[in-house]
Amino acid sequence: MHEMGIVYHVADEVEKIAAQNDICHIGSVTLQIGEVTGVIFDYMSDLWGWVSDKSSLLKGSRLLYEQIPAVTLCKSCGQRYSTVQSGRQCPHCGSWDTVLVQGNEYIIKQIEADS
Repeated sequence: MHEMGIVYHVADEVEKIAAQNDICHIGSVTLQIGEVTGVIFDYMSDLWGWVSDKSSLLKGSRLLYEQIPAVTLCKSCGQRYSTVQSGRQCPHCGSWDTVLVQGNEYIIKQIEADS
């Protein structure tokens, strides 16, 4: 379950950012999560509740997410296409010489501090 590692990493990063900006309490954290990361957001949300309860900075905060669509680039024809719909083989030219260009990442998009 890599969700636990991600949640701990995000919580640590948020705590560092809060300390640098003299923030006393966080209301929500919004993550952008790639479509093919394999992350199950319901697990992350549950884990966030558990981790945030142990921190006065994060206690009661919400973890929100937005999905980043997975996009693959075909090196043969230069076309980009939806990875989930077509898989690794290019639907335009049939080539297997492809590379995932987005959709396997997670990014802290926004941290909302309580007033």
